Amino acid sequence: MPYLTTADGAEIFYKDWGTGQPIIFSHGWPLNSDAWDVEMKLAADNGFRAIAHDRRGHGRSTSTYTGNDMDTYAADLAALVDALNLTDIILVGHSTGGGEVVRFAAQHGAGRVVKIATAGAVPPVMVKSDTNPEGTPIEVFDSIRAGVLADRSQFYQDLSAQFFGTNREGSTISQGQRDQFWRQGMQVGLAAAYDCVKAFSETDFTEDLKALDVPIFIAQGADDQIVPIDDAAMKSINLVKNGTLKVYPGAPHGIAGSYQQELDKDLLEFWLS
Repeated sequence: MPYLTTADGAEIFYKDWGTGQPIIFSHGWPLNSDAWDVEMKLAADNGFRAIAHDRRGHGRSTSTYTGNDMDTYAADLAALVDALNLTDIILVGHSTGGGEVVRFAAQHGAGRVVKIATAGAVPPVMVKSDTNPEGTPIEVFDSIRAGVLADRSQFYQDLSAQFFGTNREGSTISQGQRDQFWRQGMQVGLAAAYDCVKAFSETDFTEDLKALDVPIFIAQGADDQIVPIDDAAMKSINLVKNGTLKVYPGAPHGIAGSYQQELDKDLLEFWLS
C-alpha cells in the first residue's frame, strides 16, 4: 500500500487509481479515503487519475497526537502533491475535506490547482462568534468532543442518523451505509478525532475563499443536519470569485443514495467541462 512520510514523520496512506488529469479527493470527519471509492472509480473510469488520502490520524495513516489542525492537514496534502509531482489538479472535498482543499488551494496550490468542488463543506467558519453570530454555538462542538471521549463507538452509531438523514421520514439509506460510517469512524485515533472537531469548527476560511481564482463548484444538501447550509454554502458562494452553487433539495450531509447519484453526475460534468 502506498504511503507518504511527512516532515514530522507521519505516514499518510493514499490510493492512486487510473491515469490522466489528477483529481484529489479529501474526506470528511470521522471518515477516510474509503468514503470516496465510488467517486474515485467514476473518475478513473472517465480518464482521470483519482487520488485520495487518509488524513493524518484517520484510517490507515499514522495515529498522530499532534498536527491535527487545518494548516497541517493542508501541508500534508501539499507534501503528497509534491511527492507525486502533480499539476493541473482538480480538488474535491467533503465537509472537513472541503476546508482542507480550500486551504490547500489558497496557500499551496497556485499554478497547480485548476478546479475545486466541495460538498457540505465547513467553510467559511462554523462556530458562532461576535463576527459570525449566525454560526453554531460552541456547546454543540463541546458535546461532540464529550461524545467522542465518553463512548465513541455509540456516538458514531448515533451520529450516522443525522449524517445520512435516516431520522427523516422517507429515508432510503441502508443500515449498511450507517455501519460503514461507524467502521470508518472507529479507525480514527482518539486524539485526532477530538482535535479535528476544533479544526473543522473553528478554522476561518474566509480569506482562503477570497483568494481562490479558479472555478469552484459548491454543492450542499438543503437538509444538511451537520453543517448548516445558511452558514456554509450560502456564505461561501458570496466570497469566491468564480463559483457555482447547487443546492440539493432534501439531501443530507452524507453522500449516499439519490443525493450521491445526482451529485456524481454533476461532479463528472464539472470535471469534464
